Amino acid sequence: MRILLDTHSFLWFIEGSPNLSNIARSAIEDRKNQRFLSVASLWEMSIKVSIGKLELEMTFAELVQREVYGNAIELLEIQPEHLDELAKLPFHHKDPFDRLIIAQSLAECIPVVTKDEIFGSYPVTILW
Repeated sequence: MRILLDTHSFLWFIEGSPNLSNIARSAIEDRKNQRFLSVASLWEMSIKVSIGKLELEMTFAELVQREVYGNAIELLEIQPEHLDELAKLPFHHKDPFDRLIIAQSLAECIPVVTKDEIFGSYPVTILW
């Protein structure tokens, strides 16, 4: 199965947070699944680190190396077809990073691992 991690799901996974559901944790831990993290999530995290809204126990570069690559999570690059899908989305969700993750999910037909209830306003498959 292919899955796309929302930013908070990725952070909760690497932190071992109890906020991550058992279903979500099992899907992320299952190395038979093809796990993706959007470049938009990296962009969001880097901005939040730079403005002090996200504190990491390592540098951002180390986070990518250890937690993304080290967990064999693939980066989902932003493609023109994702942006085409994004342009069609209604504004149920205002967060630009989440909107891009939703568009990627729709364009790639990949379920999203998210607790964000607003994602349910779109025709995406949610894994939680």
